[in-house]
Amino acid sequence: ECTRAQPFAKMAADDGRKAKEAQLRAAINQQLIESGEKERLKEALRQKLIESGWRDQLKAHCKEIVKARGLDQVTVEELVAEITPKGRELVSDSIKKELLKRIRATIAKQTAS
Repeated sequence: ECTRAQPFAKMAADDGRKAKEAQLRAAINQQLIESGEKERLKEALRQKLIESGWRDQLKAHCKEIVKARGLDQVTVEELVAEITPKGRELVSDSIKKELLKRIRATIAKQTAS
């Protein structure tokens, strides 16, 4: 039998899990920063995105938006808000997997030492 408290218990469990995930992400980020690996990863990602044509695709998308709305009718903030989902979508799975693999390897190396 389902009680009224069950949905609230699930919500509380979800909140606890989300909090733990946020703490873990923060700890990983801190490790990456302290080791200098975050900057190396960012540079490698930047290079991969340029090589894959991602930057050019996103630039073309920006131009389309500005052309459709008019230069005076779009702010930088609006443009960023509009292109961010498209930018994430355009990153290839292979680039995402490679980046995740490098992050995991860095964490494994740091926790082993």
